[in-house]
Amino acid sequence: MNRAESERLSALLDSQGYTGAPGANQADLVIINSCVVRASAENRVVNKLMLLKHIKQSQPHKQIALTGCFVPDDIKALKKRFPFVNYFFKAGERPDLPDLEAPGEPCLPREAGLRSLVPIIQGCNNFCSYCIVPYRRGREKSRQPGEVHEEVAELVARGAREVILLGQNVDSYGQDLESKADLAGLLESLNTIRGLQRIRFLTNHPKDMSLRLIETMASLDKVCEQVNLPVQSGDNSILRAMKRGYTVELFKSLVGRLRNTVPGVAITTDIIVGFPGEEEKQFQNTLALLAELRFDSVHIARYSPREQTLASSRYKDIITEIEKKRRAGLVEENQTEISREINKGLIGKTVEVLVEGRKKGKWYGRSRSDKPVFFKHEDNWFGKLVPVKIEQASPWSLTGCVNINSQQFKEDN
Repeated sequence: MNRAESERLSALLDSQGYTGAPGANQADLVIINSCVVRASAENRVVNKLMLLKHIKQSQPHKQIALTGCFVPDDIKALKKRFPFVNYFFKAGERPDLPDLEAPGEPCLPREAGLRSLVPIIQGCNNFCSYCIVPYRRGREKSRQPGEVHEEVAELVARGAREVILLGQNVDSYGQDLESKADLAGLLESLNTIRGLQRIRFLTNHPKDMSLRLIETMASLDKVCEQVNLPVQSGDNSILRAMKRGYTVELFKSLVGRLRNTVPGVAITTDIIVGFPGEEEKQFQNTLALLAELRFDSVHIARYSPREQTLASSRYKDIITEIEKKRRAGLVEENQTEISREINKGLIGKTVEVLVEGRKKGKWYGRSRSDKPVFFKHEDNWFGKLVPVKIEQASPWSLTGCVNINSQQFKEDN
């Protein structure tokens, strides 16, 4: 989401006559788009601001703006803490710069990449006990379906072949609109756009993912068979403390429904280790769940207390960083083997790859299941869908050769 917002900010500034600078030292205006989902991210923001403060002492004309989740509704404390910052504006909002005129239309990224990011909903209504997002980005606010459709059509006209629909809770899309649109309906609309080849969406919330959405995924040819479905913990008492709104049993049922309805679906998940009060037995329940469900990959976060959240005020963060690292290491070690076995199962099979570029003499891209794939070939495959027969597999990527004899290749060409 931050990347998508940064791209749009750059496009807005371009449209108003600004041009990019090679670095902060050479810039008249520096904008920091911040993330504070974990303490480490917030520390990086503060460090960057302190560096800019030092630069500004010798360049007093330099303007500094801060946006993103670091900026709350009330900015008085921020102004006092960082008096050298000229402008503050909230995540996803338009900067209030004095020489910035209102554009006639929302700005798209200056370049439409093959894979383009499209925010469709801001904010979140779930208030998980560890998460600061609702306090910084506010309640859910969806874009109109027609507006999203027009943007995606424009991106495709400018070269995009895949779009990734974004939201803190993408499954809640449309619930705040008078039309009561939903994500399934939006996918059906976007699936009709000529030239668009792939559609993805994230992030999902297990308690909000509907059967209609799952069935729509299975029925639309452009929607990729890949889902990020954060479970966060494999223990029901921890899930209750996290205020996640589902049980382990309900989560397992949802994964089963996905796999039964969408053949070959790749499911990734997120895990938080070291949540306050998480005992060894509860952590072992998480390891057992990961071993049972066998996700394609797992994003691991060590719990970090966030001011304003329920968890930070109700629970003491007594689990040491050493212990959090140990648990994260165990999850990573176990998941590496699971990912290795899943990817090895693809050896000998042909997957469709959207080619994004070249690295070290090899073409690379991603399969419909979002796995990185590399292959060598003398022809120019940039921007094309290519059938690649997998010959080697690691936990993190696949390597193969172009399979021009595949039936799909013959049908497409």
